[in-house]
Amino acid sequence: MTKHTKIVLSASRDIPFNLLALSQSNVRRVKAGVSIDTLAADIARRGLLQSLTVRAERDGEGNPTGKFEVPAGGRRFRALQQLVKAKRLARTAPVPCIVREDDAISAEEDSLAENTHREALHPLDQFRAMHQLAGQGSDVETIAATFMTTPAVVKQRLRLASVSPKLHDIYAEDSMTLEQLMAFSVSEDHARQEQVWEQLRSSYNKQPWMIRSKLTEQAVRATDKRTRFVGLDAYVAAGGYMVRDLFEDDNGGWLQDVGLLETLVADKLGALAEGVGMEGWKWVVAAVDLPYRYDDGMRPIEGAQPDLTEEQEARLAGLREEADALEAAWAEAHDIPDEVHVRVNAIDEEIAGIVQRPLAYDREEMARAGVFVTIDHLGNLDIDRGYVRPEDEPAIAGEEEDEGHVREPAPEVDQDGGAGDIVGQGAPANEDEDPDDLLKPLPDRLVTELTTWRTLALRNAVALTPQVAFAAVLHAIVLDTFYAYSSAESCVGISMRGGSLGTQAPGLADSHSARAIDERHAAWSERLPDDPHRLWEVLARFSADDQAMLFAHCAAFGINAVWEPANRYNEGRVSARAVAGRIEHSHILARAVGLDPVAAGWSATFDNYLGRVPKVRILTAVEEAKGAETSARLTGFKKADMAREAEALLAGSGWLAEPLRTPAEPGPVPPVAPAEAALGTEPLVEHEDEEPLAMAAE
Repeated sequence: MTKHTKIVLSASRDIPFNLLALSQSNVRRVKAGVSIDTLAADIARRGLLQSLTVRAERDGEGNPTGKFEVPAGGRRFRALQQLVKAKRLARTAPVPCIVREDDAISAEEDSLAENTHREALHPLDQFRAMHQLAGQGSDVETIAATFMTTPAVVKQRLRLASVSPKLHDIYAEDSMTLEQLMAFSVSEDHARQEQVWEQLRSSYNKQPWMIRSKLTEQAVRATDKRTRFVGLDAYVAAGGYMVRDLFEDDNGGWLQDVGLLETLVADKLGALAEGVGMEGWKWVVAAVDLPYRYDDGMRPIEGAQPDLTEEQEARLAGLREEADALEAAWAEAHDIPDEVHVRVNAIDEEIAGIVQRPLAYDREEMARAGVFVTIDHLGNLDIDRGYVRPEDEPAIAGEEEDEGHVREPAPEVDQDGGAGDIVGQGAPANEDEDPDDLLKPLPDRLVTELTTWRTLALRNAVALTPQVAFAAVLHAIVLDTFYAYSSAESCVGISMRGGSLGTQAPGLADSHSARAIDERHAAWSERLPDDPHRLWEVLARFSADDQAMLFAHCAAFGINAVWEPANRYNEGRVSARAVAGRIEHSHILARAVGLDPVAAGWSATFDNYLGRVPKVRILTAVEEAKGAETSARLTGFKKADMAREAEALLAGSGWLAEPLRTPAEPGPVPPVAPAEAALGTEPLVEHEDEEPLAMAAE
């Protein structure tokens, strides 16, 4: 049995600083970690926390000189040396030292061991220590100054310390990364943090962004238009609570009390709408989001720009004069003060408020028209005035309407009740006509017969002139698309029957397709005349390419590829055969234009698909996009969590829900010989030199 000798530790003693010298045996040569200045400041505040390791200095004959070398603790020695030079420490101040006398261990080995056999403090211990200091009454600035760091870093550490203790333990066991722990800090709800970790621990995706997404899915971003409309200050003043992410750019954070925000938005929007209604409108519709093409079927009324008052003109002149003076004063300057920028912006806003004042409308028209009040995507109030619903249109006295066309007034009636002779009815012409009769309108029947003949001739002529036919159809559909209630300006009985999209999918108005159509529609509106009577003249001046693009834009409004149930609840508006026919034709158009819903911006989300279908369809979608193995990982999830997880998995995969898919064009059906069709025999064997027949299933 081996017998071990007992260990004897080196003695410690206080040695005056002026008897110490840095040893050349110190292995640290490269500066790293905390600077000497920072270490000196820390020693000045709290004293020396760790003794120096020294060895007796010996002369050439090996005798002690009375001084000591410092092979281990060189940075501490330099920090003490700096304090002595700054006269904050006496040259003879005693320094606690451990005196090494074992010649079997070299000084270099001591230095290497001291710098190697150490372990940095675990980040979790650092977080908890700072949290304890904060609990003892130290503020963030004091803790930052104590540990030579910034207040922002201390706030981050304190936020990490506030994460659930259960997650701290998981992090300490290296079962969670620091980045994941940072992501959990966006919420202060420990129960929710633990719930999200349980959901994700067996998940394919445990990325920090996914954690943040799940913890903030019930919150509203500070950049949301509702938040901008109400204002963060108003939300906080009303008792609202916010969460910030101290580790990532969070664009202002998240609002936690969604109900409070909705109440504030409804109250403010309702009050503003009430003020608009007092202008004299028949109705006001106020909503945070309006349906796409909400004004379809309504006639816009025109307003006039009211004249400026004398006070407004004087104020406008003064503002422009001030703006010109500021521009002249700072035109050559490289750096413009912030207060000048602020003043210039204020002037621009005030000028815009005067110049872009609300239009004035006819009181009689206002009494039958209404206003839409909403919030735009930047959170600004958006007031769209002057729309008349079809049911509010005034009846035209003394005129009969026939499918939108006003008939000419009836001919004057003779005193004896006659209406004049009708040509073509066998009535003889009156040879003794009164000269005054020549001034009377032609009889209705005669006008009808003549224009019928002309119509037939016109049809034939237009049929022989494709360019004019194209222009006539273009004129008709432009009227139908851009000019409400102006279809009577065309003799071509063509209209766009696509109609409005009654069922609105979530986010439809903000989709890529909706924005593109609206922008293109606005661009064409700028080029078309306000007066529909001038439309033909303007269209005739367009180039062939412009006419074709405008034709395509208008024709697209007639497309209706919407599926709808054909049952007793739709009151017979559509048949199953009609719906099937329109869907089948939509596939033909989609193949012709190369329609790609993914490129158009569609991706499966919780709101537009995954949260509204059974679990089996969610699993099927993931399996089609990512494979059976990935889909199997979701089987134990609850439906809502499964849908959220599937949304992340399907992002960027190009997967499409079945109603969005365009089937491949069917191949030609192979011909069948009459005998085969009758007897059901096998098809004839193909000759080797013939092309194989295409199969119908291909």
